[in-house]
Order: sequence, then C-alpha cells, then structure tokens
Amino acid sequence: MYEKFHAWSTTVDRDALLTAASIHWFTGSGATAAEFVYESMNAPGAWGPTPAPTGFATFAADNGIRTLLDPAHEIAHWTEYDRGGHFPAIEVPDLYAADVRTYFAGV
Repeated sequence: MYEKFHAWSTTVDRDALLTAASIHWFTGSGATAAEFVYESMNAPGAWGPTPAPTGFATFAADNGIRTLLDPAHEIAHWTEYDRGGHFPAIEVPDLYAADVRTYFAGV
C-alpha cells in the first residue's frame, strides 16, 4: 500500500496513508480489496460497454486513459482534471465530490 501511495501521489500525507492502512489491517479487508481489483481487471468484458450509465473522472497523471477505455466516446459521463492524482478523494476532494454530484444529477 505504501508503494502505491508513494508512486501514484505526491500530496497524500503520512496520516492519510496510516489511516488507510489501519482500516485495511484492523478490519481484515486488505485481501478483499485486492481480490476486487484483481477480479475487476480480469473479468471477461470488464472494461467493455455496460447496460447502465457509466461515469469516469480522471485526474492529472491518469489523463489519456480514455483512448483505452472509451475510444468511441460512448461513456455517459467523462471528466478530465489537470490536478489531483490516483487518490482524488484524498488529494482533491472538492473536485471529486463535485464530479460525483454532477454524474448523479444526470442519471
């Protein structure tokens, strides 16, 4: 977990990292979180069209991923921000919350 926070973010402080690690450790949910990510990335059609409206927001370093996930621009809601990072709820909570509100207002 430290490696991901260190590699993917420059703004997450030590307290946020320790809080996230503590939640996963004390609740025993680390393996569950890892399994969800693994299954999401490896399921057949995991990144294909979905029957429900889908929304994505990309932050800073993740920009450009649309060419992989949505080359035909069919996803209902797509936003790209020039700041933030891989952990937007911690790094830019104002942008993240506003984008979630905008998405759900449209569906």
